[in-house]
Amino acid sequence: MAKPSVVDAHMHLYDLNHPDLFYEHLQNPDFVHPLIGPQLGKLAERNYEVSDYLADIEGHGVDKSIHIQCAMGSEDLVDETKWLQGLSDEYGYPHAIVGEADLCDPQLGRLLERHCQYENFRGIRDFGSDDYLTSTEFARGFSMLADFDLVASLDVKWEDMEKLAQLSENHPETLVVLDHAGFPTERTEEYFENWQRGIKRLAECESVYCKVSGLGMCDNAWTTDSIRPWVVHCLESFTPDRTIWSSNWPVDGLWSDYGTMIEAYREVLSVLSERDQDKVFGGNAERIYRI
Repeated sequence: MAKPSVVDAHMHLYDLNHPDLFYEHLQNPDFVHPLIGPQLGKLAERNYEVSDYLADIEGHGVDKSIHIQCAMGSEDLVDETKWLQGLSDEYGYPHAIVGEADLCDPQLGRLLERHCQYENFRGIRDFGSDDYLTSTEFARGFSMLADFDLVASLDVKWEDMEKLAQLSENHPETLVVLDHAGFPTERTEEYFENWQRGIKRLAECESVYCKVSGLGMCDNAWTTDSIRPWVVHCLESFTPDRTIWSSNWPVDGLWSDYGTMIEAYREVLSVLSERDQDKVFGGNAERIYRI
């Protein structure tokens, strides 16, 4: 069976010297990532540019990529979108851009209009805070994304998956991509069972897609066998029609090289038909991000 062409649906670029962009997680010496810890500081030792990404993916069949918001703390949230569109115009990568917005912002509509001035803009990432998934302000902004044909990229752990499910059922017009398979932070049997229930509940919502990626962040010594049950449950719950693969590069590059990572997923997904592999590795992302 030929290897399917690939859309990398979650990758990052950053220029630490850019005059208008700030990367809180990389440039603030006091910032410590709650899960990755000081390892994340290795990424701040140099920029990660299009040329670096192209070198990493060379020979691995990656035809397209989707850039997920990376700058944090910039004065104008649209500046990252502007920069990325310029890179795409020059190099062809990334093919789609997911930027930042506060969905509770009363001026959200104007911000989305400004983001959407750029041809490749396709979605919003909002980490939220407190009990944001039950907020009426968040629900208003969440529903507004459908008016702009934008995808909501959300990092929701199993504890909050019921809340996201209820939000999505109330606003099925907004497409959601669950980032990093719900960011499973532990590797105990009890945690796995709770996560399984959360994933299965979310999968009941037809407007929600699951992105399998980033599993190395919480299991730095991962293997093909260790990621298999997490990926398989996502596939069984969301089916290949609503499952999306991505690399989370260069973050997951802290614990692997691109070839090892993508071949591990290819092995896990090899039980699927060629048609279903094509969906997970690229077709689903091409469809919902319109690339």
